[in-house]
Amino acid sequence: MLCRKLLLGLCWVCLSWGIAAQSNTLDLYREALANLVLLRNEGNLIPLQRLDTLQIAYVSAGGPRQAALQDFLERYTNITPLNFPAFASESETRNWINTQTRRFNCFILSIEDVSSFKDQPDYLADAGWIKGLMAADPVVLVLFNPQQALNKLPELGNAKAIVVSDDTQEGQSLAAQLVFGGVSTNSRLRRPLSPSYPTGSGLDTPEPTRLGYAPSELVGINGSLLRDSIKAIVEEGIRYRAFPGGQVLVAKDGKVVYHQAFGNHTYEDERPVRLNDIYDFASITKISTGLPVLMKWYGEGTFNPDDSLGVYLPESLGSNKAGLSMRRILTHTARLMAWIPFWRSTLKWNADYPWEKEWNNERISDFQFKPRTFKLDSTARFKVQVTDHLWLYRKYADKVLFPAIYKSPLNEKPGFVYSDFFFYTMPKIVKHRTGYDFEAYLKNTFYQHLGAYTLGFNPLRFFSKDRIIPTERDTFYRMTLLHGKVHDEGASMTGGISGHAGLFGSVNDLAKLMQTYLNGGRYGNEQLIAALAVQEFTRCQYCAEEGIHRGLGFDKPFLEYVPGRSSYAKSASPESFGHTGYTGTFTWADPKSNLLVIFFTNRVYPSRLNQVLMQRNLRPRLHQAVYDSLIKP
Repeated sequence: MLCRKLLLGLCWVCLSWGIAAQSNTLDLYREALANLVLLRNEGNLIPLQRLDTLQIAYVSAGGPRQAALQDFLERYTNITPLNFPAFASESETRNWINTQTRRFNCFILSIEDVSSFKDQPDYLADAGWIKGLMAADPVVLVLFNPQQALNKLPELGNAKAIVVSDDTQEGQSLAAQLVFGGVSTNSRLRRPLSPSYPTGSGLDTPEPTRLGYAPSELVGINGSLLRDSIKAIVEEGIRYRAFPGGQVLVAKDGKVVYHQAFGNHTYEDERPVRLNDIYDFASITKISTGLPVLMKWYGEGTFNPDDSLGVYLPESLGSNKAGLSMRRILTHTARLMAWIPFWRSTLKWNADYPWEKEWNNERISDFQFKPRTFKLDSTARFKVQVTDHLWLYRKYADKVLFPAIYKSPLNEKPGFVYSDFFFYTMPKIVKHRTGYDFEAYLKNTFYQHLGAYTLGFNPLRFFSKDRIIPTERDTFYRMTLLHGKVHDEGASMTGGISGHAGLFGSVNDLAKLMQTYLNGGRYGNEQLIAALAVQEFTRCQYCAEEGIHRGLGFDKPFLEYVPGRSSYAKSASPESFGHTGYTGTFTWADPKSNLLVIFFTNRVYPSRLNQVLMQRNLRPRLHQAVYDSLIKP
């Protein structure tokens, strides 16, 4: 009896501590928000608009750079940090200003209370570079615990926008969010800062237009339950070697309330997974590239899902694909083959197509290639890089790969068969319709507007290898570790650029696109996709007639939940939608609960034969744990 009382007492202490910790986090957030004041906002500069037009630099003065501020600024878009310039001459100051204003058209300047740095030089006494910046480009000034800054350098009051915040982790985070529209404020100064800004000064800001970052309790989630449940499930996955590491992001009501990284890049490498690491999206590429393009066109009236493929892809005319309905294609009910291992057609003595007699579907690469397929070094004609030691003939995709798609037989029976074929052709469709290359169109139309600067193909062009999560040690085709190169074999033969696989990026940047869908196509005060298009593409197309659960391009819940087969939570609503990726990626959005969950791993490391992620139902269990943490009204 005594043991039972002690145990119950211990449980109550733990529960009380958990509740107190959650309450303390929320209280700190609310206190920082109460002290977050927008003092000046000339031309409604804040929140920053049209991120696709901005090149932003961040510089800290009057103290050390605020790490949390920089971290959260970088979650919104590409930010270049600049070191504090301490110059000896006016000419050096002018040269620095001219150089930076050519590189950037917006500056974020943070200054901590200078009175607390009595033993350091007074940087603000003769800060000609600050005056020069303000005269040249828009400056957003962020003041932390300001007492003397505006009096010591009155020119600071000429900044286009002035934000005042606490110099705490919460205050720095909220200041960054206010700059980009992730949070709103109507707070006022509690004490005077200068004759121009007396007590009570402050401006109201509009409702948030981008993702914010907040404690889970703010949006009705039990934070302790959420954190403990996710931690247990992900660490179980690492312990059972389902994957060496991963990330989980949870957002509700437009607020990211959880984003944590676990484990390492590989089992051998002790490089820990970081929140800004870059992943191979695998099939999530479909809903992140070609699908938003079609949704945009649908909203503009230039795409009709009841048209045939030949309307949008003229080179398919004359094939058995040209007359297929786009609605059927996008729901994977068009009788298309699932896939073709195109690389096997490059091997000597193998047939060109799987439906031909001499096709050997068990053969691995012995590097004995047919003419005009692969070479082990690059030349003018073999310049499509697959690995460091494997180069594809430049015309191979157009001469062999795409003709194979057009020539492939249709499945005999109707019904659902998941197929990559159509999404291979999205770059061709975009080029035909717009004149733009696929990646350029995606970046100009979506990613740059979202501030999703990590989204793109062939990431080694832009990011170091140690920031990219490896996928598989290929032992049958490329014979190397795939690290920064697309995992999908077919996409590797189209230069790494395709609509079915090949997109890389960070979890945080994918969240921006998924939140755009939850917002009805709107993000950052821009209507990127018409709301009616999001509604049409995310609804179940053939539920009633055929019992098929797909949207247009999106995965949807089965009509009846199937434990062991479903990759999502049982509690996910019929309105929810998302997708999975072969490399171990998962994203799911639920408009009913305004909930977004992203769970990324590299489960194919070191081999795709690893099925532990699926065998232990880690994805649906984690997804369900998020729903279970929702506080019932």
